[in-house]
Amino acid sequence: MSKTSVLAILFGLAVLGMLIYSTMGLQQYSCKVCMPYRGETNCSTARAPSREEAVRTASDVACATISAGMTESIQCSNTIPDSTECVQN
Repeated sequence: MSKTSVLAILFGLAVLGMLIYSTMGLQQYSCKVCMPYRGETNCSTARAPSREEAVRTASDVACATISAGMTESIQCSNTIPDSTECVQN
């Protein structure tokens, strides 16, 4: 194997390692949120760098499956969750 090939492989592995490390390092909070909307409840889990962002993302994902359209999705996201459980990773 040529020197260029070895350097290319090492560079690729270094980039892959940095990508995995940075992705794992950013997700510091994991939150499970259960959202009620029009008689239905759906729960979702999300990870994010901050607790607020994890709660907001989990709420949006939970609302996406129990609401129809943008207006209902926004209304659902603005309701108070039935439960919110967060852990810091």
